[in-house]
Amino acid sequence: MYLSAGRAADRAGNPPATPAPKGPLRAVPGTVFALGLVSLVTDVSAEMVTAVLPLYLVAGLGMSPLAFGALDGLHQGATALLRLAGGRVADRTRRRKLVAGIGYALSAGCKAALLAVTTPWSVAAVLAADRAGKGLRTAPRDALISLSCPPGQQGRAFGVHRALDTTGALLGPVAAFGVLWVVVDGYEAVFTVSACVAVLGVVLLVLFVREAPAPAAAREPLPPVRALVRIPGLSRLCATAALLGVFTVGDAFFYLLLQRRLDLSAAYFPLLPVGTAAVFLLAALPAGRLADRLGRRRVFLAGHLPLLGACLLLLAPAPPWLLVSGVLVALGVFYAATDGVLMAAAGPLLPDGLRTTGLAVLQTAQALARLAGSLLFGAAWTLWGPGPALAAAAGGLLLSLAALARPGRSRGPAPARTGLLRRRR
Repeated sequence: MYLSAGRAADRAGNPPATPAPKGPLRAVPGTVFALGLVSLVTDVSAEMVTAVLPLYLVAGLGMSPLAFGALDGLHQGATALLRLAGGRVADRTRRRKLVAGIGYALSAGCKAALLAVTTPWSVAAVLAADRAGKGLRTAPRDALISLSCPPGQQGRAFGVHRALDTTGALLGPVAAFGVLWVVVDGYEAVFTVSACVAVLGVVLLVLFVREAPAPAAAREPLPPVRALVRIPGLSRLCATAALLGVFTVGDAFFYLLLQRRLDLSAAYFPLLPVGTAAVFLLAALPAGRLADRLGRRRVFLAGHLPLLGACLLLLAPAPPWLLVSGVLVALGVFYAATDGVLMAAAGPLLPDGLRTTGLAVLQTAQALARLAGSLLFGAAWTLWGPGPALAAAAGGLLLSLAALARPGRSRGPAPARTGLLRRRR
């Protein structure tokens, strides 16, 4: 019933502004909820693979930490520039759903392709194609969310979407654990189930996500991409995300460090992301609401403190229970306070006609920085060992936060700069 009402309003070109059913989903348009369901199913598929991949590559195929750092960086940002192309095409054609759908379909095909590859770098090639799909779909999907709700509710909308998305991230590793529990070394079985679930996500997108038709005035030629640099606040957000991204240690590295330190069995390794996802699920919506109230950039910066705490905890002689719980909770809070919050901070700054492109620029800056960060961390681990590598990452993160957290610099949500389009015509 709720989806039907949301779809009817979206077809009318007027996303619902009246409250939805009582509870956390109130005031969330049907588009946001439908995209959340698509992301939930897609994340079940993606996290089934992600949960077993680090151990499969490092322990099973003998990949070194440096090579894994390169692969993790590729996973994070090697196809980042494709986000710009996808964002521009989505804005120019006003077919954001179609561009996102192509990205989802490409990723679904890559899950099936994992069944045919057996070497580390053939796996890397398939993962690069999978990330290309993610690069295509992320900005159009986030633009659909941002355009479906008013500026003052961006944090709530992205919080609801990320909560549903993270439900999939929670269920995916559990599903992978179940498959490996039944089938010993059943990586192929994990990849098969993952591919089937990914196809279901594409079907849900086609059937339930509705894109409001663009007004006739919005179909005029778009301003050039360089016009984005004139939008107040966007360049600063890109610089902030990029600087912190260089010193962001990927969660896969944290899981490998926990597995090595605790000598964790391979069968239980996929459960580590479950703890992170559970905390993310619980904290995503409260973090979005807090960002709407206190300022999204401020919450984004503060969200990196738990990541710093996770690095320091792994450097300390903590007991196993504190080490596992502390690191997983810290990672979950970090993602909840940064992932959707960054997109919510950028959305109201951007005119409707450049919403997808602007978000793609921000995502590209962050993804390229995290690519560099993964390469640097993998190299530091290989040359110096995990302890010095973690200490270097923690030191860089602390200095970056100190430089960015200046008094009086945080701002609340700003109105969309729709006048930019008028001035460029």
